[in-house]
Amino acid sequence: RPALLEACRRAVAQNGALHLVSLVGPGGVHANDRHLVALVELAARNRVPRVRVHALLDGRDTRPRSAIGYLEDLETRLTVAHPDARIATVGGRYWSMDRDTRWERIERGYDAIVHGHGQRAGTARAAVEAAYERDENDEFVAPTIVAGVDGIIREGEPVIHVNFRADRARQLTHALADPTFTAFDRASAAGRPPPSDVLVVTMTAYEAGLPVAVAFPPEATRSLAQTFSEAGWRQFHVAETEKYAHVTYFFNGGVETAFPGEERRLIPSPKVRTYDLQPEMSALGVTDALVEAIGSGRYDFIVANLANPDMVGHTGVWEATVDALATIDACLGRVVEAIESVERRDPAGPGALLAITADHGNADEMRDADGRPVTAHSLNPVPLVLVGRAAAGRAVRDGVLADVAPTLLGLTGLPTWHGMTGVSLLEPEVVAQPAG
Repeated sequence: RPALLEACRRAVAQNGALHLVSLVGPGGVHANDRHLVALVELAARNRVPRVRVHALLDGRDTRPRSAIGYLEDLETRLTVAHPDARIATVGGRYWSMDRDTRWERIERGYDAIVHGHGQRAGTARAAVEAAYERDENDEFVAPTIVAGVDGIIREGEPVIHVNFRADRARQLTHALADPTFTAFDRASAAGRPPPSDVLVVTMTAYEAGLPVAVAFPPEATRSLAQTFSEAGWRQFHVAETEKYAHVTYFFNGGVETAFPGEERRLIPSPKVRTYDLQPEMSALGVTDALVEAIGSGRYDFIVANLANPDMVGHTGVWEATVDALATIDACLGRVVEAIESVERRDPAGPGALLAITADHGNADEMRDADGRPVTAHSLNPVPLVLVGRAAAGRAVRDGVLADVAPTLLGLTGLPTWHGMTGVSLLEPEVVAQPAG
């Protein structure tokens, strides 16, 4: 990959370090440790003098206090991969992976990896142990500099952001790469300016126009949103901030801009430290917009995301998650009533269809076998519930996430496209045969 090789070349030319920023651990939702180690091996093959890893700790898609084990495993693998690859900084994802423009968090992570400002510890393990003493779980570990490791980003040293998922990688990448960045002062407390001539490489395309090199540019793909747009359908995509990327960028197949006929609505998420403090989040606002859109008759397709079961479930707080689910129950009741109201207005028409589903569980599994809080996603099956005249009497079989799109296309009468790996989950309609 040319972008990765160019990063190695620049590190060699500077006789400096290659910096790798990555969420670490076995979660696999935003990054993968195998990618990180493979990049360290690539650096060794290209004679990069030093590799410095800025480890972002998980605690959401992993157990809340599991970082020590996977950090020690990573350090062992780094030692094998390169003679001078070391963890330079450690910090919870809360600080460096915000996606709600809470720049004060990003600033804390940035200052650690660029200026060496933050907590200090003798080793990565000691950094996490000290955080636990402060009652900080992995997600919230204060950005910490590992003593004895020259790990700050210096003039001309390249950076690879190893996370492959865009939504929680964009903000820190903007701070590292964008020369016009103004969300916070990037100079150090002592007035040291941010390093210049820094090549930033991202594993995937995080955002159009971001001044970075992309290791794995997007391949041409289709999406439901594109298909509906080409069919002349009017669309409405709505979510609160925490899940807005999911109903726009991700739902549209990695396309940042709206397709023709597509309208978007962003409902701001509440500004609280963690969502157990406000478990209803902004679900009521999302539902208000959703119900209004259903009743307006302006749209042929609507997609919405209700974030509460996932975002509050990630906190591991049982009582708050119960409150979050009660909020969602009430919101879904309003949406079902809106669908039924559309059908009552036109009893002879094609009707309306509501599909309720998810791509993973979370709030369904809040405690492990020992009674400890579980903050990670569950592996339990998720439902696909169909409501409306078009789905009446249709049985739905078990399947996989890739089957949801062809199921919806089948219900709407639009064809699937070449390259789709999923199939419709609808069982064949049973036609009653006349007696005799």
